[in-house]
Amino acid sequence: MKAVVHAYAEVMKLIRHLPPRTRSYYSQFARENFVTYSQEQDPSVIRSLLLRAHHHSCWVLRKYGMDEAVADKLRRICAEEPIQSNT
Repeated sequence: MKAVVHAYAEVMKLIRHLPPRTRSYYSQFARENFVTYSQEQDPSVIRSLLLRAHHHSCWVLRKYGMDEAVADKLRRICAEEPIQSNT
């Protein structure tokens, strides 16, 4: 599940762009969400979850007045990187 690991790492990098007082909240939120769905095996569901992570990340960036273009790498990971099953 390289795409999932790459997406998680990229979300954590994006959190560094947020105001310092918000980083802890969004770090915990992201971690909880990735852990919650960590056992998912269906590639179509995983792709949907990754796209949701990108969409939510862009929303958060806009909320704090940031250009969502900083999430382009996350978009590429979530939309294009191959999803391989662990089985």
